[in-house]
Amino acid sequence: MLFRATPYRYTAILLSVPGSTSMHMGQYASGDVVLASVRVGGIGGRKVRPVVVVIAGENGDLLTCPVSSSPSTDGASVPLSLDDFARGGLDLFTESYALTEYAATIRTADVVGKKGSLLPETLAAIREGMPVAHRPHEKRSRRR
Repeated sequence: MLFRATPYRYTAILLSVPGSTSMHMGQYASGDVVLASVRVGGIGGRKVRPVVVVIAGENGDLLTCPVSSSPSTDGASVPLSLDDFARGGLDLFTESYALTEYAATIRTADVVGKKGSLLPETLAAIREGMPVAHRPHEKRSRRR
């Protein structure tokens, strides 16, 4: 979302990508598949591509895994099909892959649209495929 200054107020200009549902910042949850400006593997330029939200942090940061039409050649990938979506979906003609090896944290400001939400079991498979350092920690109750 961009803001343009006017004499006495700010006017929001909402950017959208064809076929996506635009959302305001902070309205994303684990399992959402969103379109965001990301760089895969820390190399090359940024590109708008689908990513899976693994964790939506309270501070507005999102831990994500990029989605690609090709599996990773050097790391783990989780296949995704239309059957893996609880709502919405990607414009898939063939299988896509969550590149769990390339998990990265992005800001909600990097998100330009929402494509859908994954089933809980698909999100669990993606979390399981992530490197241990990036896996979300389960909350444990303390014993007294």
